[in-house]
Amino acid sequence: MTRPERYEKIAFVASSGTEAQAALAQLTALYGNCDAADADVVVALGGDGLMLQTLHANMRSGKPIYGMHRGTVGFLMNEYSTHNLRERLAASRESLISPLLMRATDIHGAVHLHHAINEVALFRQTYQAARLRILIDEHERMPELIADGILVATPAGSTAYNLSVQGPIVPINAALLALTPISAFRPRRWRGALLPNSAFVVIEVLEEAKRPVAAVADHDEVRDVGRVEVLTDKTISIRMLFDPGHSLEERILREQFGY
Repeated sequence: MTRPERYEKIAFVASSGTEAQAALAQLTALYGNCDAADADVVVALGGDGLMLQTLHANMRSGKPIYGMHRGTVGFLMNEYSTHNLRERLAASRESLISPLLMRATDIHGAVHLHHAINEVALFRQTYQAARLRILIDEHERMPELIADGILVATPAGSTAYNLSVQGPIVPINAALLALTPISAFRPRRWRGALLPNSAFVVIEVLEEAKRPVAAVADHDEVRDVGRVEVLTDKTISIRMLFDPGHSLEERILREQFGY
């Protein structure tokens, strides 16, 4: 088989785990290890946490990202093998995802901007439940939600924290976002909503001094927020590579049938 030129230069990144570091040494010996700025593709070795870090680090580079599972949770990763890596990369299928942009204003008026590939989540900071007001496209949709919190999930993140709090699984190519409450107390039976990915979501914190709330975009946290705005950043398109038959679309579909 002719070796594909477009994936000649590979940059490897690995988590600190023993398995990932051993894989890094093996693959570097076989294929070399380019600087990410000069590489044709970035290969991440670890679990989903490492993959998210890699996607964030290369968000604006336009470089494709291919993961191999050498960590704990590996939903976003391909199976690990040292054999025929360039051929696997050439045969892989590409999924494009756009991140969320979170604009969080804290109670002191400071504005914090962060991107999220999986979700933007708001959590209560103390023993008291949060009181939240929800606006969609500048229209009030819920004057008061009393809950432990709420999250906005992308299709790629719908099988992560969103699923664990009983949110819906969203097909990767669906132009939708999941808005899901976390342990809702009032309205008790509200299960959330599916929104178009063009939606502009605003969550205002009521009684922010008495009932403080933190906002988290993937792994970036802002404490004591008063207002959080969330929208899809369509100026960014992240390229993820998956082996044939194991695409992100297929994995999300499998999750809906429990396997």
